[in-house]
Parts: sequence; C-alpha cells; structure tokens
Amino acid sequence: MCDQTFLVNVFGSCDKCFKQRALRPVFKKSQQLSYCSTCAEIMATDGLHESETLAALRSEAESLKGRLEEERAKLHDVELRQVAERVEALGQFVMKTRRTLKGHGNKVLCMDWCRDKRRIVSSSQDGKVIVWDSFTTNKEHAVTMPCTWVMACAYAPSGCAIACGGLDNKCSVYPLTFDKNENMAAKKKSVAMHTNYLSACSFTNSDMQILTASGDGTCALWDVESGQLLQSFHGHGADVLCLDLAPSETGNTFVSGGCDKKAMVWDMRSGQCVQAFETHESDINSVRYYPSGDAFASGSDDATCRLYDLRADREVAIYSKESIIFGASSVDFSLSGRLLFAGYNDYTINVWDVLKGTRVSILFGHENRVSTLRVSPDGTAFCSGSWDHTLRVWA
Repeated sequence: MCDQTFLVNVFGSCDKCFKQRALRPVFKKSQQLSYCSTCAEIMATDGLHESETLAALRSEAESLKGRLEEERAKLHDVELRQVAERVEALGQFVMKTRRTLKGHGNKVLCMDWCRDKRRIVSSSQDGKVIVWDSFTTNKEHAVTMPCTWVMACAYAPSGCAIACGGLDNKCSVYPLTFDKNENMAAKKKSVAMHTNYLSACSFTNSDMQILTASGDGTCALWDVESGQLLQSFHGHGADVLCLDLAPSETGNTFVSGGCDKKAMVWDMRSGQCVQAFETHESDINSVRYYPSGDAFASGSDDATCRLYDLRADREVAIYSKESIIFGASSVDFSLSGRLLFAGYNDYTINVWDVLKGTRVSILFGHENRVSTLRVSPDGTAFCSGSWDHTLRVWA
C-alpha cells in the first residue's frame, strides 16, 4: 500500500479556458491550478526566447536521450544467456490440461486467481464475469455486466470481492458472499471512471485501493470505499493495455505497457514515471514482474517476449524464434522465476527458460488465440483463457 495519497481532478472546467476537459495539476507561483493539456502546453512556452520553440526543446530532449542510450550501451558488456551458460539445463518438461472450465458464451478476455489458490474469476466478451472453483469446475458466482467486452477483472486480496470493467469505461467492485442466490448486481460499487475503455485493473496489497489502466492513455489509483481518485499517471502516448503491481508487501511501484510500444515503471506516491523501456516494435499486451521484483517481462504483438532488469536499467533477454510469427498476448513467471509462460495468438502456450533464453515446451489445447494467462499463487498450476470461450488449468 502506498503511504501517501494525493487528490487530483481528472475531468472538469479548465482554470484558463473554462472548457470541460481532462485536467492535470499545474503549479504557477506556488499556486495549484487545474489546466487542460492545451493550456498547460501554452503556459509551458510562455516567456521562451524565439530559439526556444517546442520543436527545438523536443530536439534537445531527443539528443539527450540519445546520449543516455550511448552511456547505457557502454555498460552492456554481457548477455544473460552468456552468464547462464554454466547453469544446468532444465530436464524433461511435461504439463497437461487438468481442468477445462466451460460456461462463457464468447471470448475469454481476462482472469485472475484468488489467494486461496482455488478460486478463479474470469471475464468475457459475452458481458459476463464468472467466479469458478478450479478444483470442481463449478461456477460459484456469475455477474452480467451492462456492456460486452469485459476486458479486465481482478480478485481482491481478501478473496471477499472482485473488480471488473471494460467498454463501460468503469471499474466496478462486487462483494462476494456465501449466498449464491444473492443479487450481486444490487451491491455493485462503481469505483473508477475513465474517458475510454478499461483495459486492466489490480487491487493493491489491500481491498481498499485499486489500480486501473485505460484506453484513454492513463493509469489511475482509486480509493474503493469513496471512489475518489488518489493519483493519476500520465506518460503513455496511446492506449495503456496492461499493468502489474510490484510484488513486495510495501511495493510502491507498478509497471504498465501499451500501444505506444513503451513499458513504464511508476512511483505510486508521486505519480511520476521512474523508468521507461522502448525496445518492442509493436503494442505491449502484457507485463509481469519477476518474483523478486528486480525485473519484469513483457509480451508484445511483435511476436517476442522480453526481460528488463530494473537495476541494470535495460533489456537483458529476448524470447523469440523465427517460427513464431504471432503476437504474445499474456506472460507470467513460475514461482521460482526460472520459467516464463507466454500465451500466443497462434493458439499455443510457449514455456521459456528465463536464464538460457530457450523454449523448453509448447502446450497445445486451445482452439483459438490465448488471451490471458496467470500462475496460481502457490505455483503448482497455471490457468489460461482463450477466444475459444474456455479456460484451462495446467499442471
């Protein structure tokens, strides 16, 4: 949980042009004002000399960025796979489908595990959110959303609530009870409101705060009880498609990826981007922290998965083969961090040796693209969801 909160406006009347627009906080002579993007840009150029145009400043920023990349390249003295040459190779790897969860009437778009290691929540293009018992394959709860394409869902840490959203631009939280006949829709709480579709959501280390990512190019931190916006995160140049919270109990950072091909690491307390990586050649569909929190992996439409070391501040591995030409839609690590599971649009799940960069297994079973994938909290299994309307539990 973050130990500080900041209240900012997200939509309202601009203090300069008075138009109803998305706002950002601006400080002018120590006074905080709420400006729209256009007015903030105009204010930023006030008092500049003729030679200090925005284009010139952008050019200077690009030049500095290039010099930083050169300095970073000087430190890039060895590849991860070279360091791992002495590490023993993995033995024979066998995983099978142990359970198939059927019940959605359309593409499965997202899923998440409960911390009890047994229950799963999934969302679908059919507008339904279902809570499953992964042992028995029974449905425990089902919610029909007011829209189709429910692209995000998440289990609360306590296991007593779920969050979901999609084309309704909202993140809604539903409390779960033992009474399966109870009308869950009546207890729905709308927590987050974006100006475009909700692409991802994740509770922080408590049920009281939730992180969201959206097609409006922003991420946001919300208070679940009051629905107040605590912090907004601006920096992506296009739709944000995914996010993942740092694994430590006191983790105040998260990583996001989007259609601007960037993966960005954010400080939840300040709202600032603290690291950014731009080596993918297409949309980043999925990001996931390494179990230690010192690195993260990404999966992209460029048919590669990549590993970024936060301490070295650079990409350290690429997981790809010439035969893989379809995008990676979802990634997750094994509990030890030695394996990277990646779901692809060619209906397969590839398992990669994180250290050696080699593929150790291909899992077949789904009959359409694999859209989501998560390893269970105890690491004994993982679940995948697909456009074939089903979820599969592998072990």
